[in-house]
Amino acid sequence: MSSATGTAQPTASASGTFTIGGDLPVRRLGYGAMQITGPGVWGPPADPDGAIRVLRHAVELGVNFIDTADSYGPYVSEELIAEALYPYPDDLVIATKAGLVRTGPDAWDPVGRPAYLRQEVEMSLRRLKLERIDLFQLHRIDPGTPAEDSLGELKAMQQEGKIRHIGLSEVSVDQLAHARTIVDIVSVQNRYNLADRASEDVLDYSEREGLGFIPWFPVGTGTLARPGGPLDAAAAAHGATPAQLALAWLLRRSPVMLPIPGTKSVDHLEENVAAAGLTLTDDEFAALEAAGR
Repeated sequence: MSSATGTAQPTASASGTFTIGGDLPVRRLGYGAMQITGPGVWGPPADPDGAIRVLRHAVELGVNFIDTADSYGPYVSEELIAEALYPYPDDLVIATKAGLVRTGPDAWDPVGRPAYLRQEVEMSLRRLKLERIDLFQLHRIDPGTPAEDSLGELKAMQQEGKIRHIGLSEVSVDQLAHARTIVDIVSVQNRYNLADRASEDVLDYSEREGLGFIPWFPVGTGTLARPGGPLDAAAAAHGATPAQLALAWLLRRSPVMLPIPGTKSVDHLEENVAAAGLTLTDDEFAALEAAGR
């Protein structure tokens, strides 16, 4: 596939690199493996072979940071990653998560009890065929379990060599700062995109502290992509799609930004990765920045 500019398909290397935790260099444009499951992020995909093709092609396109979770399926996403990519390339970083249990399609309930988190780490290690998880993220802070208990258990497993680095998902600045008094935190995964800046303060904190910021739902554009709107106009000027411009904006927004667009389509994957090759002018970046607010 050609990129939007008509040149050869750009690879994820065009997005630059970020070093997670000081020792895990990854290309900043990664891949989120939630959508390779069934409807409602529940059960197997309708086309398992297609999901495997997408995972393998992501790596072919230079993606070396894949984000998943035990709850995607549940378990389906991790199993497909292992089936598609094991034995893994030396530079591939697989991040996974636990802390949300599934009772059915689109149902997500936080559980952060230490014994449960330990069980899920052990099961993720088995499914992913790993001896150590490079980045393990607490999927949600469980309001019924003290953070000291949940994160203390992850810290214990880190000391046992089962986890390399620890991250958080959907937290406030206060929660993040408190968590860092318990264990070393290297990344944050919050919802953030051009049209949804609710986690702006968390991003700013992450940038100041050198933490990786992994925006989920990164291609959300709201009404900005409407015909004649600012995103539509910028996309037309680049011969690109609004989603590609949204990703390019994220990559420009902060050097700690690690977008993980997900898809179950090879064509859509190529389109997303091609966004790494787009360069916004200062005026375009500023116009989108203002429009998103």
